[in-house]
Amino acid sequence: MARGKLRIYLGAAPGVGKTYAMLSEAHRRIERGTDCVVGFVEHHERPRTEVMLHGLEQVPRKRLDYRGATFGEMDIDAVLRRAPAVALVDELAHTNIPGSRNAKRWQDVEELLAAGIDVVSTVNIQHLESLGDVVESITGVRQRETVPDEVVRRADQIELVDMSPQALRRRMAHGNIYQPDKVDAALSNYFRPGNLTALRELALLWVADRVDEYLNEYRSEHRVSKIWGSRERIVVGLTGGPEGRTLIRRAARLAEKGAGGEVLAVYIARADGLTAASPKELAVQRTLVEDLGGTFHHVVGDDIPAALLAFARGVNATQIVLGSSRRKAWQYVFGPGVGATVARESGPDLDVHIVTHDEVAKGRGLPVARGARLGRARIIGGWVVGLAGPAILAVLLNTVDLGLANDMLLFLAVTVAAALLGGLLPALASAAFGSLLLNYYYTPPLHRLTIADPKNIVAIAIFVGVAVAVASVVDLAARRTHQAARLRAESEILSFLAGNVLRGETGLEELLERVRETFAMESAALLERAGDVEPWTCAGRAGFGPPLERPEDADVDVPVGDHLALALTGRVLPAEDRRVLAAFAAQAAVALDRRRLQEEADQARALAEGNRIRTALLAAVSHDLRTPLAGIKASVTSLRSADVAWSEEDQAELLKGIEEGADRLDHLVGNLLDMSRLQTGTVTPLIREIDVDEVVPMALGGVPEDSVDLDIPESLPMVAVDPGLLERSVANLVENAVKYSPPRCRVLVSASAMGERVEVRVVDRGPGVPDEAKDRIFEPFQRYGDAPRGAGVGLGLAVARGFTEAMGGTLNAEDTPGGGLTMVLSLHAAGSRPESLPVGEDIAEPERQAL
Repeated sequence: MARGKLRIYLGAAPGVGKTYAMLSEAHRRIERGTDCVVGFVEHHERPRTEVMLHGLEQVPRKRLDYRGATFGEMDIDAVLRRAPAVALVDELAHTNIPGSRNAKRWQDVEELLAAGIDVVSTVNIQHLESLGDVVESITGVRQRETVPDEVVRRADQIELVDMSPQALRRRMAHGNIYQPDKVDAALSNYFRPGNLTALRELALLWVADRVDEYLNEYRSEHRVSKIWGSRERIVVGLTGGPEGRTLIRRAARLAEKGAGGEVLAVYIARADGLTAASPKELAVQRTLVEDLGGTFHHVVGDDIPAALLAFARGVNATQIVLGSSRRKAWQYVFGPGVGATVARESGPDLDVHIVTHDEVAKGRGLPVARGARLGRARIIGGWVVGLAGPAILAVLLNTVDLGLANDMLLFLAVTVAAALLGGLLPALASAAFGSLLLNYYYTPPLHRLTIADPKNIVAIAIFVGVAVAVASVVDLAARRTHQAARLRAESEILSFLAGNVLRGETGLEELLERVRETFAMESAALLERAGDVEPWTCAGRAGFGPPLERPEDADVDVPVGDHLALALTGRVLPAEDRRVLAAFAAQAAVALDRRRLQEEADQARALAEGNRIRTALLAAVSHDLRTPLAGIKASVTSLRSADVAWSEEDQAELLKGIEEGADRLDHLVGNLLDMSRLQTGTVTPLIREIDVDEVVPMALGGVPEDSVDLDIPESLPMVAVDPGLLERSVANLVENAVKYSPPRCRVLVSASAMGERVEVRVVDRGPGVPDEAKDRIFEPFQRYGDAPRGAGVGLGLAVARGFTEAMGGTLNAEDTPGGGLTMVLSLHAAGSRPESLPVGEDIAEPERQAL
């Protein structure tokens, strides 16, 4: 059986019309004679959507009981038995009610597709799993119901349902999306213009990437090598020289002229890894291209023009930007150059721009990674073997006659040994000295520097040639081995730096310590100054050397821009080490910028949080505190009025109202003061060991006597807490539970021991809280649902959690089996208190607030 086809209407935000578009598609298909049924569609009481269901066959839903309520879910078995050609399944990311065959609705859809049924479904962009963190950072709401991106990407058709933020907000204001009582809250929170604009951009970009994937798949399947200019993609060829910045900016200007332009900077390194550009300059250029919205790519290839063209065609580029050659005029005898070759071989589908710059015709000037000289001990050993070896061998051969051929082979062996130890020069000296000894002692006429037989002349010439050739090969191999080992070490260091850049793990001090250890220096410091004439200051340092006032005072200094420098003390580094050190310096500058950006972000977050608290506090003062004050004033005015003769019952009622208003004011002001103490970090717990059953009953004074059941075993271990803070925390939890419990349903307060902790549970049978809101209810100024203003300012749970965490405990919300909410307050048992928490005898708190 052929697999069914999946069509998805992807919405940029709730309410843009995904379900309406899906139902319209269903009516069109039915008009064409297609067997189409509604598997599950939720109209959310939207009249226009509900009207679109008329005339469509709906498969009856399956009813499931959960937490005392009955819910309707798609009956997957009924749809499979009906076996339509097309099934409509709304809300692809929906989580099914426990007891359903599958946990997620997209899994139900997979079953329908496997049965050969085409499915038309809907999903919003914020429900894609990969975008969860991004959506949360934009809207402040964590999406609990998500669908894997791969499920949506596998769809045969994806249609974007979009709407401008202004139009969507008008639709919301007209009551076409939510009920009127929820419109104001939605417009002020999730449906803010900025949120909707960001979600719309996410949806457009995601769909554009999907379309790009379709295009690449089509070109690959049909073997289309010709470039299709669907949008401008500009490839910038970088050499690592300073002209790269000019090329990147020029490419960015070209991209801005076309809609959807994209810049891809590429640096092509040789496959042998023996030559490379400046890591510092490449790091700067990488940052520049990313700041301009482009991407940086590193490609390996020996034939640079071919590699550049292959990369450009692989990414479906339309233009290539190259710099004018830096070669001098006489260097063109070696070939036409990269720019001319790329322009000649690009063909008609690729435009090549040659951009002039300040480095034209100034020579290549690129640094070359040359292998360091062989070690001092090896060079000395090579000279010893190269000079003393032939002399010792001549003395030994004077005692035995082995023949001229064997004598030459032995002298050749000494030359090879000199090359292995000391390199080329000791080997050449050994070959020259050995040839003189061969001529003097073993070639007739003996003991004279002349040769009688011409054949011996040829033999000695061959010996010298072979010795030089072997010495050259051995020396080159030794140096290449040394180079490979060094480059491998450099690659490991650069890989470490690249990983840290991607993960953002290493701080400035840790990086400087790594620099100091890598290069065996005494100290490393990053110096900065505000201007060219300003004094230098230390932004970070590692090691034990004396502080540096200027980069010039250090043994090694590497500038990073105009006002930053990496300075090291301990020894002078060889030139080949400075290439890797430049990469470290560039990374140190990035780490410094990251640290300062993080500090600024933290300050901005603290200011934003403080502003939010102040705004909510003003709202609370303007309404919640004014309400009881107004009641008190009205009662007092009535009592003082001489126009009315109040009975004793009326006076008692008015006095009761005054007392209740004063109690409410006291409770609200207490919570506000507690929240301010928590926000400013001035809560200092006075920890001591105490029994739970001594504190919890005292916390029930603010609730009716018949509203709470206590279950506190006397056998519980003692807990290490602040009694006052614990009493206040439990009181807030119990008051909150009683407030939302149904009439005649008592709240249960129980306690139990769990290993080294004691848990206090406050259990109610109220409406409960959804999983996605369980963390949010502990934030300041949060009310459940549509609680009236008189219910409080929403600080009770925030204060309870703050006090609990100050004592080293935890406070979390769980579902009550059978319906309701359970608050779990976990405390340290006596003897298991963390060392970071103070005990009562160790702390003095003269300004402790009486609770």
